[in-house]
Amino acid sequence: MFLRQPLFDIARRKNSKRRKGAAIVLAVVLMTVLISMLAFSVDIGFIATSKSEARRTADAAALAGCWQLFDSSIQNVDAGIIDQQAMTTANAIAGLNSVCNSAPSLSMGNQDTDIELGYLSSLDGNASIVADPSNPYRAIRVKVRKTESFNGQIPLFFARVFGQNGRDMVVESTAAMASQIKGFGSPGEGSGTLSILPFAIDEATWNEMISGGGADNFRFDSNTSRVVNGSDGFREVNLYPQGTGSPGNRGTVDIGKENNSTADIARQIVDGISSEDLLLLGKPLVLSDSGTMTLNGDTGISAGVKDELTSIIGQTRIIPVFSSVTANGNNANYTIVRWVGIRVLAVKLTGAMNSKHVMIQPAPVIARNIVPGDSTRTWSDSIFSPVVLVK
Repeated sequence: MFLRQPLFDIARRKNSKRRKGAAIVLAVVLMTVLISMLAFSVDIGFIATSKSEARRTADAAALAGCWQLFDSSIQNVDAGIIDQQAMTTANAIAGLNSVCNSAPSLSMGNQDTDIELGYLSSLDGNASIVADPSNPYRAIRVKVRKTESFNGQIPLFFARVFGQNGRDMVVESTAAMASQIKGFGSPGEGSGTLSILPFAIDEATWNEMISGGGADNFRFDSNTSRVVNGSDGFREVNLYPQGTGSPGNRGTVDIGKENNSTADIARQIVDGISSEDLLLLGKPLVLSDSGTMTLNGDTGISAGVKDELTSIIGQTRIIPVFSSVTANGNNANYTIVRWVGIRVLAVKLTGAMNSKHVMIQPAPVIARNIVPGDSTRTWSDSIFSPVVLVK
């Protein structure tokens, strides 16, 4: 009995040494796997971070380029250089961002360009940008590339052990704004309103003005937000008095209940059209598929709203354009065929009839709660929705 115990201890010690040796080998193998997984995750994480940076850069560049399209139209920039300004802005904004610790460049050449401008038929992210301006959405698409031939690949670290030094990445972003507006939805409850004046202008007068007819005696100074004397390239027209073809009516329309009071019109001039006004109207403020809608007439612009009109001098609003009018006075019915953006320049509603005026000029307007049109006709002039990211 005393001889067997030492033999048992010796065997146990040998087995223990074998287990310790196996554990060390297993630990080395597991550490190798864990380090490999860590290295793999570092590379994957860097790729994901780089893609996020590229997405942010493409989004910012597309949004800035699209807003530049609107800004250029406000500044009456020649159509031939509007696209160039938008591309320059997009490229500049991209250069202010960092992807893989360096600012990416955008190709703006005729071939393999990273900036595409045009129009979209819808806000479907897969829609192609086309050159046809009858499509309702103005759009710009920006591509941010990190490839071996342009801007350099995304560098990899631990993957170099396997012969992979970098990875290509291409990210696209599209921003758009509606430029064909056929109507407006309700602004909803609360303080939201539609910036629409309850005054209509005849189609012939509007078309003559935007084709270059009429005077050019006023300009809007964006630095002071004031209207001053001088030319700005935008023609002007007197919204009142205009012969509408309807005796006793000067183009005032009811957007709300029939026979709006002077107080209702004054409120709409300053604050816009409310959701309650649209409920009282009893129908959508949207042109039909045939391109028309009817609004009831009111007796006209009067001195009772001169203070309200004066208070919005220099501001932009939307007004309807009519093609024809039937009946007289409060019974007049206007056939509305278009929505247009305007700026109020000067107001005088007292004194002799031939000196009364509400001078307006075409002006780009950003409108919310819009109902976009399609490519079948011209639904609006100088009205745009806010810029949104499509893809």
